[in-house]
Amino acid sequence: MRSALWLLALFGIAVAVALVAGNNQAVVTLFWPPHRIDISFNLLVLLLAGLFTLLYVALRASAAVFSLPAEARRWRAQQKERAMYAAFMDALSHLMAGRFIRASKLAQNAITQEKSLSELARTSSDVSSYNAARATQLRLLAHLLAAESAQSLQNKALREKHLQQALESSSHRIAEETREGVQLRAARWALDDRDPNGALELLGQLPQGAARRTLALRTRLRATRQAKQTPQALDTARLLAKHRAFSPGAAQSIVRGLALELLGGAHDPAQLQTAWQSLDAAERAMPELVIHAASRLMALHGDANLARSWLLQVWEPVMQPRSDISDNLRIKLIQVLEQGLDSIDAAWLARIEAAQQQRPRDANLQYLAGMACLKRQLWGKAQQLLSQAAMALQDASLHRNAWRALALLAEQREDPVSAAQAYKRAAKV
Repeated sequence: MRSALWLLALFGIAVAVALVAGNNQAVVTLFWPPHRIDISFNLLVLLLAGLFTLLYVALRASAAVFSLPAEARRWRAQQKERAMYAAFMDALSHLMAGRFIRASKLAQNAITQEKSLSELARTSSDVSSYNAARATQLRLLAHLLAAESAQSLQNKALREKHLQQALESSSHRIAEETREGVQLRAARWALDDRDPNGALELLGQLPQGAARRTLALRTRLRATRQAKQTPQALDTARLLAKHRAFSPGAAQSIVRGLALELLGGAHDPAQLQTAWQSLDAAERAMPELVIHAASRLMALHGDANLARSWLLQVWEPVMQPRSDISDNLRIKLIQVLEQGLDSIDAAWLARIEAAQQQRPRDANLQYLAGMACLKRQLWGKAQQLLSQAAMALQDASLHRNAWRALALLAEQREDPVSAAQAYKRAAKV
């Protein structure tokens, strides 16, 4: 359609020129004393058009001649820029392929090319294609590649040199975004060097938004765990679980492990209670954490009533016949309760008796009920329950304690033969 319109326009111009110039009898007289020149108006128009064309061509030719040095500088800058990007891409390829020495050399070559191109751009205004921001970003990434290669070659001095140069090159806004990646990578190098404090320092320099990214939080979790900063590691793990950085099962396992480490690091009952209160409500409902906290409190000679109050919320779920709680956890619960049988109240005795009657063939509950009767000096019932439990207990510790309790009961009856046999059975466990 456009070509048809142009054709119609040309026809219109031709018709207009034919109408104007075809019957034009005008004459132009030029006086140059003592000469006089008479020419037609049409010829004068053609001569002026030709003169304009000749002058235009001459000006363009002279401009092209005088621009040759600038074009040569621009061509050299373009060649340097191509060489810079080629060296950078080759360095990245060699780094991914594991050729760290070649990658380091090519990254250094890219840095050299960028420096030369930058100097050329500063001294000449003809290099208009030079983008200072992108070049700075490429120089920063080239330093990062060189530092990564040095890290793989265990050359820490060269790595730190390129790292500092990369951080110093990130003054531009675009480069500042890349700086965050450099700091994250440097934090991971610090973790590889077993320097968690250095990694945490680098992570602390990140902007608030970057510090809450999943990669930064994962790195912080590793750093806090290496630095034995369990409370900070637990907070970071909760935040990662909230961001769904792990699967639900993995997140629960990580949080549970850190909470166990936090409770296990308490050295007195007050510190343990503080650590317990710092846990979330969902964490304080985990049977593993509840039982571990109660066990730790009893080991620190804390309040047995407080420990039993913690255990109360998991007693029913753990002792259900079809509960998915492991046998080891049930045994640990029984051992914790056994440590506080001297001060146990009637309510807990009723719970233990009800659980034993509900599961009469459970050797672990028979053992717990028998030890409770022993503490209450109910010799006959304790004898019956412990005798039944001793034949079926699988845990070595409970099995040994059951035979020792039977030996004590035999001594109470003044039956040395039965006591000796019980001690012998306990020694064999």
